[in-house]
Amino acid sequence: MKVVSSAGREDVAIVYIAETADGRRVEFVESIQPPVPREKKWVLIVSTLFGCPCGCRMCDAGGDYGGRLSTEQILFQIDYMIKKRYPEMKIPAEKFKIQFARMGEPALNPNVLDVLLELPGRYNAPGLMPAVSTIAPSGSEEFFERLLGIKEEFYRGRFQLQFSIHTTDSKMRDWLVPAGKWGLEKIARYGERFFRKGDRKITLNFALTEEAKMDAEILRGYFDPENYLIKITPVNPTERVQENKLSSYLKTGMGKYGRIDKLKNAGYDVVISIGELEENSIGSNCGQYISYYLKSERKSQKSYSYKIKAI
Repeated sequence: MKVVSSAGREDVAIVYIAETADGRRVEFVESIQPPVPREKKWVLIVSTLFGCPCGCRMCDAGGDYGGRLSTEQILFQIDYMIKKRYPEMKIPAEKFKIQFARMGEPALNPNVLDVLLELPGRYNAPGLMPAVSTIAPSGSEEFFERLLGIKEEFYRGRFQLQFSIHTTDSKMRDWLVPAGKWGLEKIARYGERFFRKGDRKITLNFALTEEAKMDAEILRGYFDPENYLIKITPVNPTERVQENKLSSYLKTGMGKYGRIDKLKNAGYDVVISIGELEENSIGSNCGQYISYYLKSERKSQKSYSYKIKAI
């Protein structure tokens, strides 16, 4: 695998495109959060599948599924970004997050677990904190059993597990995420086993649309606020979002958000995660997929305005 192009800005985010010998492409991202310097927080976001079979309505990575990345191909992405800045593999960032969340549902690839086993001995990174973002696909029970053991042995208090929920309405959730997946009750049962005192709270992520219901009472019935936090993100301007005519609940310039107030009143810590607007132009935000734009030979009005640089 080799890196063939990139787009972005050093002071916000850079998206890299890598290509295999047989022509399959993946993307991976490095980002910072201005004004926080890289030495304080550095985030790497890597792909785990070639495309994705899940078909989420807001994500451009769905379709053209081409299989799993090998352990070596996942590590290639991480190594490339680290060696570019820290050739000796010593990462000084106080928070060094590696997110398995770019292209592909990580729980569909057991090689992700092998990478998690490799990371602590591969890099000199005291701030290392892996993050797995998942819809909890049906049939992934073995993956999550192994993940629990790896977290307990290597990452107690330094692991972020995030479940993508998006709505508390089951029919709407099935439309937004049309793949087979665990229901809220099964996620909650697993979370009860996964969370231990001293761990980071498990994240329930909502890329929240205007149309999607988010009922605090339903969440409270499954998820204890002592063990879970809620993260609300915008619905980014991907091609799929525009095709499906979805509108984001979080909008620039809006004041109070009534649904979020209800979550806080129910006892939840709520994180409103709005990235730099520049990330939409770069194409580095969650769900955006530069290769989709390249293949479609069309340009979204709200994204991918940065010239892609051949490497």
